[in-house]
Amino acid sequence: MKKILYFGLLVSLILLLAACGSGDSETSGDGDSNAYTVGVDVTYPPFEFQEDGEMKGIDIDLIHAIAEDQGFEVQIEAMDFSGIIPAMQAGELDIGMGGMSITEDRKETVDFSDPYFESGLSLVVASDNTEISSVDDLEGKTIAVKNGTTGANFANENKEAYGYEVIQVKDSTSMFQEVANGNADALLEDYPVIMYAIAKSDLELKVAGDKLNGDNYGISVLKGKNDELLKKINDGLANLKENGKYDEIVSKYLGE
Repeated sequence: MKKILYFGLLVSLILLLAACGSGDSETSGDGDSNAYTVGVDVTYPPFEFQEDGEMKGIDIDLIHAIAEDQGFEVQIEAMDFSGIIPAMQAGELDIGMGGMSITEDRKETVDFSDPYFESGLSLVVASDNTEISSVDDLEGKTIAVKNGTTGANFANENKEAYGYEVIQVKDSTSMFQEVANGNADALLEDYPVIMYAIAKSDLELKVAGDKLNGDNYGISVLKGKNDELLKKINDGLANLKENGKYDEIVSKYLGE
């Protein structure tokens, strides 16, 4: 009788372990999975934004096209830009996007794909501002920037040299409002983003002077942890550029 009970308990334990081990095979990019979670900031048009409850933009279309080309699936998660890399570190995301500039600081934490878009920072002021035409005019002024961005890094690294103060906000909309309401004299934003915002939203803003730097966007994965996924992303990106799909996606949002 004891042997029969023991055998029954053993079978039950094996079935329980099997059930526990079969529930999450499609939810993370661990090498055996065919589905990956992508973090984006949906307050960053034209790269990602929400319209009629649907996520749209260059990054959204691009990662879906790469996934289709390479035969995997993606699940898009919206979050503040500053939380994307920490979420990857916590194992909550497989891929980070959001118009993410390739920088040496970020390379310490993530591995980047080949560049997929050339950008650059612009100084932006109210459309009726006649005092500021370059960073040389910022002494005693206030600049609004978005947390965790290259614009925020540039502003903080150069504030003593140019003599301005920095206001940090969580998203692009808040940053635009700071200048529109007169709480800040200027803001720093990536050139394609601000040009799209001004054209589409009738913002009373304008770009002051030339771009402050050159910048390349990349798709990121956690450093040293997902080489296979990074290769899929690069292969897919190369294929899209070769077959014209990449140009089609960018033109959809930025024109020819």
